[in-house]
Amino acid sequence: MQIQTRWPRSIFDSIFAFAPNRDTLGGTAYLIVENSADAAKDASTAKNLLIDAPAWNDETQEFLQQQGGVQRLFLTHRGGHGKAIEIQKTFGCEIVVQEQEAYLLPNLEVTTFEREMQLSSSARALWTPGHSPGSACLHWSAQGGILFTGRHLLPTAQADPAPLRSAKTFHWPRQIQSTRRILEAFSPESLAFICPGASSGYLRGKGAIDRAYDRLAQLDLDALQQTKVLM
Repeated sequence: MQIQTRWPRSIFDSIFAFAPNRDTLGGTAYLIVENSADAAKDASTAKNLLIDAPAWNDETQEFLQQQGGVQRLFLTHRGGHGKAIEIQKTFGCEIVVQEQEAYLLPNLEVTTFEREMQLSSSARALWTPGHSPGSACLHWSAQGGILFTGRHLLPTAQADPAPLRSAKTFHWPRQIQSTRRILEAFSPESLAFICPGASSGYLRGKGAIDRAYDRLAQLDLDALQQTKVLM
């Protein structure tokens, strides 16, 4: 049974969230339509950025075509690849991935980065290792700043952002350090929202975690360092 059976949901102006994807263990993918007004008239002018892979079915393809296709696919971690091969084959899009996980996409044309990469005037990729070796986040400067975190930061049961240590975590101390770097790189003025790549049910219908920087800054990262593995 396919998990995604509905259209993606608009969570901000020109930003859509897809339903959890079985291929990525319930991961949430997002689409940013940079110039939706122009794309509605001429698909060739679209600059659409897909963050992680949504469930790949006829509904998804039709929706993406209606938005003007996909020009760039940004992968936040190795578990978010899904049907990246099919997505690139369908849309001829650029795939951007942190360099340590490019080997997982053999025979595909990929663009890699080391620590940071400016994708556009509004979008910046940041390497945030820990959950996986090449875990990365994408910062979108609109709406007061939105950080798409993949599985680096997820909502807790109280809908607060936090790193989660699981049996699949690659390196927990690095994940904590990556969280510190996010706090150093941004401010309450540049990080208003977090769009997590999983556990969206904890958002209770909201499209994102609001007051993101302030809530992230409240974490006791030293105490989290001692967290036991969650199975």
